[in-house]
Amino acid sequence: MKKQILFPILCLLVSFVSVNAQQNAGLKLPEGFTAQLFAENIGSARHIAITKSGVLFAKLYYPNKQGKSIIRLQDENMDGVAEKITGWANYPGTGIYVNGTQLYASSNDAVYEYQLDAKDEVVNPLSPKTIVKGLINRGQHESKSITFDGQNNMYVNIGAYSNACQEKDRTKGSKGRMPCPILDSAGGIWKFDGDKENQTYGEGKRFATGLRNVVGLDWNTQTNKLFVMQHGRDQLNSFYPELYSNDQSAELPAETMYELNEGDDAGWPYVYFDPYQKKKIVSPEYGGDGKKEGGENAVNPVAFFPAHMAPNALLFYTGNQFPVRYKNGAFIAFHGSWNRAPLPQEGYFVAFVPFKNGKPSGEWEIFANGFSGIAPDAKLLNPRQAKARPCGLAQGPDGSLYVSDDNKGSIFKISFNK
Repeated sequence: MKKQILFPILCLLVSFVSVNAQQNAGLKLPEGFTAQLFAENIGSARHIAITKSGVLFAKLYYPNKQGKSIIRLQDENMDGVAEKITGWANYPGTGIYVNGTQLYASSNDAVYEYQLDAKDEVVNPLSPKTIVKGLINRGQHESKSITFDGQNNMYVNIGAYSNACQEKDRTKGSKGRMPCPILDSAGGIWKFDGDKENQTYGEGKRFATGLRNVVGLDWNTQTNKLFVMQHGRDQLNSFYPELYSNDQSAELPAETMYELNEGDDAGWPYVYFDPYQKKKIVSPEYGGDGKKEGGENAVNPVAFFPAHMAPNALLFYTGNQFPVRYKNGAFIAFHGSWNRAPLPQEGYFVAFVPFKNGKPSGEWEIFANGFSGIAPDAKLLNPRQAKARPCGLAQGPDGSLYVSDDNKGSIFKISFNK
């Protein structure tokens, strides 16, 4: 009986994927937009960056089959597909950023700088400068995402090596540590000089704290402010079943967007943001009951999203190709998480938030969907079922939007047909 039920579902799934793969690279987009595969199977492509000439660089989470972890992709004949693909380096990591003629890339405990020549080729790829070293890496939330402001200051996420700063991490009934000792060197954003070599924590500055893990961040040039996307905490029901049902745990807490000023505290681990009550709620590890408010001195999010969707990239669109409503708005790549059971998994799309005068000006919406490759009426129960998982975003010099996938290593190019 199980085989008879499963076979039609699999046929529907295969049919949906094969038909849609022929149009817009399998993506569902707003009217007037098209998508194509810029590259495929390059490895676990995390964040991406593009030069003014259109050369794209991708940072791989792990070195690929050729042992390379930074990939250079160039569309030489301008057909929307990368023909010239090369690579170098062999360290894991997520962050990559083009700042003028410098290319910055991060491992899980350091940030390196490479020089680009006039053709956007890397000079001495095996001998980069070490800009920052010795950053905390304990195998949990280890990605060091990076961005820059207009003054050559570099902002680095240093994720908390914990879920909720418990005495025994991810252990039922274990209380939260007060104060949380993790926050002295992780759980926040650190600011460094983008030119100075061999910096450590002592030469940087803790720009903002109380952030469990930020994989997506971007500098908003319209407001001259740093914006970040936080991954919310996990396992409320596993640790406190008397306070949270399975469904509540799947929907709490919100994934949150913050506009940060130097010295800001977003409240982790002491509070989380409840998207239904629209309030900061005291974490149960610190005496909360699911209703008790707290975090009076913690900043509020400027936007929030459903729980456990893993926002892995944030990009403010400054191009002129897309319709004017997208100008200065925020694109967010939702990678998809694992902690929504027993509810279906969510995410696996690129969302858009309209902005006006540097602030969100409307409800968020799904911009590009279909990365998971499943039929519209099917349910994704496990992240491993997803065909692609959006991870990085970059804006091309012509205003196109590029999206990376760290599952099978695809790069999608999304354009608007004027």
